[in-house]
Amino acid sequence: MDKPTRHPSTPQTKPRESKQSQNKGPKKKKFNARKLIMGSIIAAIVAVICATGIYIVVIMSGFKILDANIDKIVSTTESTLIYAQEEGKDKDGKDKPATEISKIYRGENRESVNIKDVPERLRQAFIATEDRRFNEHSGVDLRAIGRALVTDIIHMSAVEGGSTITQQLAKNVFLSSEKTAFRKGTEMSIAFALDERFTKDEILEKYLNRIFFGSNAYGIKAAAKVYFGKSNLNELEVWEMATLAALPKAPSRYSPLTHPDLSKERRAVVLRLMTDQGYITEAERAKAAAVDYMPPTTGSTGTKEYASFVDYVVNEAEDMYGIEEDELLTKGYRIYTTMNIKAQQTIEQTYATPSFFQKDAADGQKIQSSMVILDNKTGGIMGLIGGRDYKTKGFSRVYSKRQPGSSFKPIAVYAPALDSGKYTPYSLLDDTQTSFGSYTPQNYDRQTHGQVTMFEAVKKSYNLAPVWLLSKMGVGTGTAFANKLGTTLNPQKDQNLAIALGGLTDGVSPLQMASAYSAFANQGSQNKTHAILRITDAQGKEIAAYKPEKKQVMQPSTAYYMTLLLQGVVETGGTGVKAKFNRPVAGKTGSTGLDIKGIEQYDRDVWFVGYTPEWTAAVWEGFDKVDSKHYVTVGSGSTAAIFKEVMSLSLKDKPVTNFVKPANVNDLKEPPSGIADVTAVYVPETKQVKITWTTLGDKVSYQLFRKGASEAEARMVVQTPKSQIEDTTVNSGETYQYYVVPLETDSNTPGAKSNVVTVVIPKDDSLPNGGIPSPSSSVSPSPSPGNGGINPNPSPSPSGKPVPSISPGASIKPGTGTETGPSPTPNPSISPKPSPTPTPLPVNKPNDEKPKNGD
Repeated sequence: MDKPTRHPSTPQTKPRESKQSQNKGPKKKKFNARKLIMGSIIAAIVAVICATGIYIVVIMSGFKILDANIDKIVSTTESTLIYAQEEGKDKDGKDKPATEISKIYRGENRESVNIKDVPERLRQAFIATEDRRFNEHSGVDLRAIGRALVTDIIHMSAVEGGSTITQQLAKNVFLSSEKTAFRKGTEMSIAFALDERFTKDEILEKYLNRIFFGSNAYGIKAAAKVYFGKSNLNELEVWEMATLAALPKAPSRYSPLTHPDLSKERRAVVLRLMTDQGYITEAERAKAAAVDYMPPTTGSTGTKEYASFVDYVVNEAEDMYGIEEDELLTKGYRIYTTMNIKAQQTIEQTYATPSFFQKDAADGQKIQSSMVILDNKTGGIMGLIGGRDYKTKGFSRVYSKRQPGSSFKPIAVYAPALDSGKYTPYSLLDDTQTSFGSYTPQNYDRQTHGQVTMFEAVKKSYNLAPVWLLSKMGVGTGTAFANKLGTTLNPQKDQNLAIALGGLTDGVSPLQMASAYSAFANQGSQNKTHAILRITDAQGKEIAAYKPEKKQVMQPSTAYYMTLLLQGVVETGGTGVKAKFNRPVAGKTGSTGLDIKGIEQYDRDVWFVGYTPEWTAAVWEGFDKVDSKHYVTVGSGSTAAIFKEVMSLSLKDKPVTNFVKPANVNDLKEPPSGIADVTAVYVPETKQVKITWTTLGDKVSYQLFRKGASEAEARMVVQTPKSQIEDTTVNSGETYQYYVVPLETDSNTPGAKSNVVTVVIPKDDSLPNGGIPSPSSSVSPSPSPGNGGINPNPSPSPSGKPVPSISPGASIKPGTGTETGPSPTPNPSISPKPSPTPTPLPVNKPNDEKPKNGD
């Protein structure tokens, strides 16, 4: 039977969607962890293979370079030439031509030493400083590199390096000094090869024989000879070893010959590293850190014309422009300097003449000296010398810090006082106060001089007046001003009045003193001291050039008034008269007394710092090491004479110019003329002393001073516009001296002291003390204003107004002349007066020199 046919009717199911419809829209793929893991493994394997390949290439490259250059010795390619290029134009308006003055090149000052002859402590000093993991790594310290990278990233600059001793050897022997990533990679490859080929002792030996130590010394043995005069390294002390280990970082900067202070600081760092790494004890570290460097008497590399100046140029090239001495000796540079050839030659000729200096000590040791001359307008060094018989790379005393004595008074006292606007060169200063708390300075003549003008205090180089003035201004004012001029003081130890007399903790160098005084000569503007104008390569391409740096360190009026004061120093009666020659000259002497029993009248250091309108010069003289057999006996007249000789001859062909008063600076008003007709008469009827004198006009007031026989100093008892005073406070049987100082009321400028008159009061029972002389005749009780004991207006004035008097003993504020104050009371001395016999000056010591506390 046939099956019935099924006929479709209504569809029972949905028709299928087309393929096109099915593919519409994104389709998410399933995350496949397996593939990720496999990919990472493959990438790691590839990275390892690549790294291994690179490592093999680096190592093979290092071995290839090492094999090809194992006996390579760096040779001099071309000498560097140094020129004197004076700034300015010649008579035709063209730049002055440069003159070659020196040639520097790599010398033969290199000596090899076997590692067995290098003491263990010396090796440890270098390892502790340069590469503490030297015995552990394979030529490159990856840990140190990583640490350096982190530090550099944190500080966003190249703060820390990661070079090992082996890398430094590779760089110095085989590579140039260019700083590129490729060179660094090559350096590392050679270091790996060196570590593979040689033992650690062999690498350290080659490093110590190759490294540059400055002062033309290549290798540790040559360096030991230059800096300490020792050929046997086993004779070196711990502090000397640390000093040598400190040099490779920056040979010129840390040279004990040129920068003993910086060398000592760097030595302390090395000693601390040695202690921290267990090579020396804390006691050994402290002992070695405290030693002060003294240059050897032998060991310099020889003499050379202009050696002091050339060495300064080499140091400046590194300090200011980052060009290391090793590079200067090989690159064939052309260095143009500020040297004035005539000035430099005159300095060297003068320093070669024994008659300008104190005779040699009994043991044959010469007294030493140094000198620097600067151009006031530019700060350029015209000439300098680092010592008598200075030798190339020797101990340059232009950097040496010594006690400046009175030559520091203008910097720490007088200039800041003038700059404050409260004082003028005619302001009265107190030269009577002999004790300032626990500090008791003395004048050179062991006497006090009463109230003196700043002019007199500077010219005569009194000591009490500047100390008193600094006590009034505040020590901080003096230190801040000194720091501003570049004569930086110790912030902790120099906060005391001794700085007024140049008693400093660290001292100052001739370079610093010359730079500071140049601001006085340049209307208060100070230029950066420099010797290099520009540096080019052998083809003339400029490598570096000086950019003028100028700053205003004081008001122009301060510089001008200071010049007026310092001109008085070289005039007749001043302490620096030996510096005077046929040009305008200003300057200041300075000396520091000895504290050795039996020879206290002599000096440790003597100075003259002075200037003409063109140049400033500082001259220092003394022994490098002062003791009972080595000290200065000639005084600062010797330095003043050297200044005159060098400056007069060096400036001989230059036109004479004068110091110029800056614009907008007021003329300095002369004080009122002195009074010569003071009279004093005792009037028995009124029991008063009547003092009279001739008036000097309406704009002058008068300060009356009185001194009793038992008093050490005269005291100001009243200030009045009148020319007649009656003293009612006299004592029976007493003797009094009177004098008058006129005062210009508009400027508060004092005039000269008048003649001194003496009055003897007869014994009278109706007077105080009943005829018994008083132990002190100071006025007491204090008179009330307008009357009292001292009566400046004995008869009614035309106006009918009483003139108030000042209480006896009231002080006059310097700079104003009228303000009273509680302390210290001015106690001006008068002359003639009873006084102790002055301490005689030592035999053979010029009368313009001072035996103690400055001059």
